[in-house]
Amino acid sequence: MAETVISPVESGTVEAPVGTATAVATPAASGRPASSYGAAPHDPSKPPVKRQIVCFSFYKVMPEWRRLPKETKAIQKAEFAAVIAKWNKPGEFLSLTYSTIGTRGDVDMCVWSIGYAVDELNQMRSELMGTELGGYLTSPHNFLAMTKRSQYQIDRPDESEGEGRGAIRPGGQKYIFIYPFWKTRPWYLLTAAERKRLMDEHIRIGLMYPRVKLNTTYSFGIDDQEFVVAFETNFPEDFLDLVQQLRETEISLYTLQDTPIFSCVRLPASEMLNRLG
Repeated sequence: MAETVISPVESGTVEAPVGTATAVATPAASGRPASSYGAAPHDPSKPPVKRQIVCFSFYKVMPEWRRLPKETKAIQKAEFAAVIAKWNKPGEFLSLTYSTIGTRGDVDMCVWSIGYAVDELNQMRSELMGTELGGYLTSPHNFLAMTKRSQYQIDRPDESEGEGRGAIRPGGQKYIFIYPFWKTRPWYLLTAAERKRLMDEHIRIGLMYPRVKLNTTYSFGIDDQEFVVAFETNFPEDFLDLVQQLRETEISLYTLQDTPIFSCVRLPASEMLNRLG
């Protein structure tokens, strides 16, 4: 199995509950349900899949910053963008930038980072907040997660199966819709067969919207939420229709919470910062 890599332009679908499910692990002999954390057993003849650390950081600029001289703001924007550029290392660390001006009242921008070490993420965020602009930012929302292989196999031609779905491959789509997600406790007590039955319908509906790419990441034990989902698309109307249709599925009864939702516009760092004012 090839070592996982980070790519900003691949359009391959990452682990997601939108595809055609195949068999999952059967319940244990004791009658207890099989684990729904269910990564497939590792093949010792192949190198282990290297999981990625994923972080979605949302920032709000203080009103005082907008009243600074235009020249001062330009210098501070350039310093902030330079830190993002410095940390973009092919195959090691990647950050994508998004504006939320006009789509959320509590945040102004999002930095989505993908790497392989929490320490690197910590250092990068420390440098961002250490800039002059960082002194005028608050972070109302921040979601930390990791990649892992789903127990639900997704049969899509663009899936990165060769990398065991240990890698997030952001597409080139204009918009992204991000939210934390929790299942109810009863979901985890269902048998594997029952979860598969419910997921089959969920997956069937997802396949009806091929222009929406889903990235699912896992947060069990490392952040408050259980999952973070990020839908990339050039067609927001497709995402709206997808979510509305999924609300009508039986599996939606097992959703505990799936808010707040962040609607973001993908932009280069410089343009994202210019839209702050």
